[in-house]
Amino acid sequence: MSGPEDRCRLVLVVPAGVDAADQAKALEDALRGGDVASVIVPQYDLDDGAYQKRAEVLVPIIQEAGAAALLAGDSRVAGRVKADGLHIVGGAEALAEAVEKFTPKLIVGGGTADDRHKALEQGECTPDYMFFGKLDGDIKPEAHPKNLALGEWWASMIEIPAIVMGGLDVASVAAVAETGVEFVALRDAVFAHASGPAQAVAEANALLDEKAPRFGG
Repeated sequence: MSGPEDRCRLVLVVPAGVDAADQAKALEDALRGGDVASVIVPQYDLDDGAYQKRAEVLVPIIQEAGAAALLAGDSRVAGRVKADGLHIVGGAEALAEAVEKFTPKLIVGGGTADDRHKALEQGECTPDYMFFGKLDGDIKPEAHPKNLALGEWWASMIEIPAIVMGGLDVASVAAVAETGVEFVALRDAVFAHASGPAQAVAEANALLDEKAPRFGG
């Protein structure tokens, strides 16, 4: 069987959590479940000091599992905790600034494009990836139709890889993969899964193995 590199891969978004130890355990469980390309750690409402402490716990767990640790928060924290990259949630200006300042030392991607014009504008900054959806946008079982449509359009035209936010249901990875994008992001579908994060990641990878189109074939 071919490896996951030739099909859509999983990106995890760490949910907000009060307890760092609980978050760390859930993340370790998830990463044991199978292939994960990268993990985005949002700052949520943590101040910079608390965010750095949290990242100091989570980043090594992510990297030990062979995934890239991407911080969606204070860029100084990314350097201090030796994260692999930055996920920018601002528009084109913020993205361009981060690309100029941090690449190629760090992976820099992100975006908040909710239409084609904004997507192209942000794509001109040449980020390492584009993200369609919101990090906490998994509010329905399925991925948002607008994000699926943007992902499909982007994947058909632009070489910069794309991540599309999935839904609350692990099964949403199939529709995302069918758009042709390189990555699907899951948050509560994994971390609030009834059978636990490891099972959710295993299920997502099984679905992607079965249903995702193969690249370059």
